[in-house]
Amino acid sequence: MILRQMVHRLSWPVLLLVLAAGFVFVSGLSLGLVETAAFSWEFAILSGIWLGLALAGFFGLRWLCPDGDPLLFPIVILLMGWGLWLVERLAPNFTWRQMIWIGVGVAAMLGAAALPTRLSALRLYPYTWLLGGLLLLAATLIFGVNPSGGGARLWLKFPFLNVYFQPSELLKLLFLIFLAGYFSRRESLLGISPQRGRLGPLPYIAPLLLMWGFCMGLLVWQRDLGAAALFFLVFLALFYLASGEKVYVGIGLLLLLVASVFAYFAFDLVALRIDAWLNPWPEAGNRAYQIVQSLYAIGAGGMFGEGIGQGFPVYIPVVHSDFAFAAIAEEWGMIGSLVVILCFAALTYRAFRIALLARWPFDMYLAAGIGVMLGMQAFLIMGGVARLLPLTGVTLPFVSYGGSSLLVSCAMIGLLLNLSNHLEEGELRRGDS
Repeated sequence: MILRQMVHRLSWPVLLLVLAAGFVFVSGLSLGLVETAAFSWEFAILSGIWLGLALAGFFGLRWLCPDGDPLLFPIVILLMGWGLWLVERLAPNFTWRQMIWIGVGVAAMLGAAALPTRLSALRLYPYTWLLGGLLLLAATLIFGVNPSGGGARLWLKFPFLNVYFQPSELLKLLFLIFLAGYFSRRESLLGISPQRGRLGPLPYIAPLLLMWGFCMGLLVWQRDLGAAALFFLVFLALFYLASGEKVYVGIGLLLLLVASVFAYFAFDLVALRIDAWLNPWPEAGNRAYQIVQSLYAIGAGGMFGEGIGQGFPVYIPVVHSDFAFAAIAEEWGMIGSLVVILCFAALTYRAFRIALLARWPFDMYLAAGIGVMLGMQAFLIMGGVARLLPLTGVTLPFVSYGGSSLLVSCAMIGLLLNLSNHLEEGELRRGDS
């Protein structure tokens, strides 16, 4: 009986991992044949390293979190393998760098999963973590650089190393930790409860609004408005989760609209993105070239796609970062696009499920916040690439090239696995049987 239960627990995750490995190996073999017209040892080595990381992560997480969510890691490692071949296809000079970041991301996932029960180091010092993240972000105002040489200086360079890190990515996680700690500690003071259903006295809300205003001010100052919009929407979602009042959602969306109108007239970059969203065709060969080429790529993909290595997504500037979803739509078609969408929908759903089953308020807010963060970030960039929303410039988690985003996103998944491992026995898998 015990052996049968163990086999049943491993069956679905193992099957998903095998399917992910099959997809990554076939994709790598196909891309190698397209690019070299022969068997490529480089692609074989890359596939082998990916498989080694997948197995190390899978069995490491089974050991660290035996009762953790069984579906999160197979989905994430599939997306990272998919993203690896996208980088090889679109920006081959960055392939090995992306592979290194995948290894670092898996290590970060294992590290987050191994944190002690109840995440005391995170739960007890929310202000300290947020302040550290804000100081790092503020450091970019003085020491910030841009690896490409021009544009916003949003990165910090490690001394003596050719490695760059974007503090705004780390701030996403630290901000979630702060919100989870704040709401879990202040529920009684804020009057956040089903019985009262209304917000408490203003003096208790002021520190939260002050810290949030400081965070938004720094982001707007740096013109990193995509991250600012993401932060605001995640904050609004958790605020609604805590208060249960729809009026705050309405007020928040109204404030976001007012901020967008202000940013449209204050910043040329925002005006360009909104103009390109409303009507890109008059500037198709100039300022709106990027979004127009993205639309052409999505249209060319059709239902089944052009085939890996067969399309022309390289016509899109910065396609390996901001427009990775457009490349997927062109070469894997609508079917591939829907698979990516379903992967992020599944990650968001599992995070919300962990939040619903959490035993402590901090765990609930943190799991829900991670779900909203990953789901909203994916929605914003996919919607922007398809011209359903103004382009925000955030990356597609786990898929786009970018070490900072990959590292922080993997740490979020590790925290979800940690939280799910401490649910009541059998609760998470009860609906999976």
